[in-house]
Amino acid sequence: MTPIPINPGTLPRPSGYSHGTLAGNTLYLGGQTALDADRRIVPGGIVEQFRQAFTNVLTTLREAGGEPGDLVSITIYLTDIPGYQAHGKQIGQVWRELAGPVYPAMAGIGCTSLWQPEALIEILGVAVIPGDRLSIPGDRLSIPGDRLSIPGGTGRTGE
Repeated sequence: MTPIPINPGTLPRPSGYSHGTLAGNTLYLGGQTALDADRRIVPGGIVEQFRQAFTNVLTTLREAGGEPGDLVSITIYLTDIPGYQAHGKQIGQVWRELAGPVYPAMAGIGCTSLWQPEALIEILGVAVIPGDRLSIPGDRLSIPGDRLSIPGGTGRTGE
C-alpha cells in the first residue's frame, strides 16, 4: 500500500510535509495551527485559533471524503493550558458548530512553544473513512503495481 498525500488547495501550500497522509482508509491528519490562507496566524485568542486550526484539520479530512464523525483521535498541543480551560465552553461551542456533538478520543498536551511563535494551539488527528466515501484528489486510487484494499470498498488495482 502506497501512502497518498492529501493537500487541499485551499490550505497553505505545504513544504516538507503533507497536511494529511492516507494509508488504506485511515487518514493521518498532520498538525494544524491557526494559519490562514496567507500563512498568518489568525488574530485573537485561543478560541479564534482553535476555530481556524480545527477548520484546517476538517478541510484536509473533507478533501479525502471524510466527515467529522470519521475522526477517531484528536491531539491538541497547547502553549497555555489554563487559557484553554478558561475558554472551554466557547471552544466546545465551536467544536459542535463545526463537527457536531460527537467527540473522538482526545488528548490535550502542554508545550512551551509551537512552530509559529504566535501560535497557541496545534491540532492533529486520525480518521477512518468508509471506503464508499473515499475521495482521492486526482483519482490516485489507481497506482501502478499497487493495490489499495479498503474495508467496505471495492479496492482498485493500477494497470
